[in-house]
Parts: sequence; C-alpha cells; structure tokens
Amino acid sequence: MSAPELAGWTHVYSGKVRDLYVPADLSAPGAGEKVLVVASDRISAYDHVLSSIIPDKGRILTQLSLWWFDQLGNVPNHVISADEGVPAEVAGRAMICKKLDMYPVEAIARGYLTGSGLAEYRRSQTVCDVPLPAGLVDGSRIDPAIFTPSAKAEVGEHDENINYDAVVAAVGAETAAKIRDLTLDIYTAAEAIARSRGIILADTKVEFGLDPATGLVTLGDEVLTPDSSRFWDASLYEPGKAQPSFDKQYVRDWLTSPESGWDKASDTPPPALPADVVERTRSRYVEAYERLTGRTFT
Repeated sequence: MSAPELAGWTHVYSGKVRDLYVPADLSAPGAGEKVLVVASDRISAYDHVLSSIIPDKGRILTQLSLWWFDQLGNVPNHVISADEGVPAEVAGRAMICKKLDMYPVEAIARGYLTGSGLAEYRRSQTVCDVPLPAGLVDGSRIDPAIFTPSAKAEVGEHDENINYDAVVAAVGAETAAKIRDLTLDIYTAAEAIARSRGIILADTKVEFGLDPATGLVTLGDEVLTPDSSRFWDASLYEPGKAQPSFDKQYVRDWLTSPESGWDKASDTPPPALPADVVERTRSRYVEAYERLTGRTFT
C-alpha cells in the first residue's frame, strides 16, 4: 500500500507503518518546523512489511497514541494537532507534529521478562548488560523496571540491543540520562494505568528527539500502542510460558505455522494473511484500545 498523495503536503519517507510528509510550500511561515505523520494499516512481522493490511489499524494506533499523550501530560510530546489542518483523506489516522531532531536510540523499558530480553537472560543472566536475579522465567516480573535500549535499524533490518554506555556514546551523558529517566517514568505511569484496567504492560518502546524550539528532549512517534508495547490480559497472566497478548501475535503465530508454508530463515517474503487471521488481529487491536481508554472504537 503506497503512501497517498495529499494536497498541501509532500511525501518524504515511509517506514514499516507510518508515512511522513512535509508542507509542500516550505517557504511558508513555520513550515519547516512541522511534519504530518500518517499511520497506515500496514503490518510488519519478523522485519518484513506484509502484503496484507489490518483494517482500521492506523486509526487505532493514532487514537490510542493521542489518548496516551494526554495521560502523560507532564512529558513533552511532538503533537501540534490531530484535527485542524489534517487532510480529510487521512483524518483520524494522522497528526501534525513538531519536527524533532530524533535520537538514534529505541528507548525500551521492561517490567517483565520476555522476547529478546528473555533470550539474552538465558545466555548471560543480563538484559542489555543489566544483571538480573537467577531463576527468572518467561513472564517473570522485573521490579523495578529496567531500561534496555536498542539501536535503530533501517526498514527491513532488526534493531540491535545495546547497553547504556552505547547510548551515552551516541547522544552524550546528559541526554542519555534524560532519555532513560523519561522512559522509565512513562513506563511506570502507564503500567499503573493499564493495570487498573486489567491489562499488564510488559514492556514498551518509545522514541525521543530534540525540539529545536524549546531545547527539550521530547517524546515523538507513537506511544504505548500494541505495535510498540506488549499488553497482556492480567486475568490470564501465568509466568513460565508465553502470555496471550493484545498485538500481532496471531500474525506471528500463523506465519511460523505449517499452514503458512513460510520459512522465516529464508529470503522469501511472507505470504498474504488469511481473512480470519486479519480479523482476529484487528479484534485484538480494537480490544486493547477499548479496554485501555474506556471508549468504544467506531
């Protein structure tokens, strides 16, 4: 699915899910200070952007991010407007945002051990060189949560876990500390909100940039969505195994099943998703939105 043409905006970049635009007339006052971020219905898995789409996914991601930005009101964020000035064709799935100088770091907080963190722990009893107690299993709680950054990768490449010293080397000691502290503050606040709604926030990835206008480290991209976070149903939580999650796990499970016929280790692109996998995935995104926000997705 290609990025749509939008009057008054010029498409400059497409990531796995989002399309980025700048004002068509960059000579207009303030034009160089803002961008239009459009969330598509694309879905990625195992570093591939799939040929199938998940209907309404872009709207869910955008509306959930906007809700979380409001909950995190003490953290500077990049949103200028989600309605005024947004082209009608992408209303509900787009935000006009401040143009930030993004830091080359994926800022990740983990409050539970799973995924790549679990794989590293099993090798070395650490995650991003942070030592953890012995005896933890898949789904064990990490209290307090830990900062486990990764280096940003190009589309189609895999993000690489790094340690805190590498963040300092990339952005400087002061900024590294600010990114770490903000990430853990965001996780702690969001984890409590999610838990009050019967959902466990296992981990989350956020991104920051420098706002040239204010000089502040500012929260950008999306925040606390099923694409950037692991949400688990608290009523089904059982350490020692993989937890049912509100994200694209249906997609991952089908792609690695015999039914798909796809070899993850090959260079072959993944096949199109069956209709039932698309619908189940959409349902999980909708359920995450509705349970977290208390709103009905329409």
